Amino acid sequence: MPFTLHDLEQRVKERASASAGAEVSYTRKLLDRGIAHCAKKLGEEAIETVLAAVGEDRERLIAEAADLVYHLVVVLQARGVALAEVEAALAARTGQSGLEEKASRKQV
Repeated sequence: MPFTLHDLEQRVKERASASAGAEVSYTRKLLDRGIAHCAKKLGEEAIETVLAAVGEDRERLIAEAADLVYHLVVVLQARGVALAEVEAALAARTGQSGLEEKASRKQV
């Protein structure tokens, strides 16, 4: 059976609520350091993924993408956002073109 993003989300939730400390769980260590640290790690992984996409081999891109997705799920966990909520936001966008959807967003 394939490993899914929902499996990853469940594993991160389990590690977040586990009594095991940061000495045995990287996920717990990240979460214990707070949302700013988790977000910084996500940004670092995003940069590494971009660099792998333009300058490295396919296997490196796959590995960096996996790191990026993991760190995104950790950030979502840290902020109490379920993957299903992200999926719902994506589903809501399917009724219009990507250009229309982007144009409809509030400018910050």
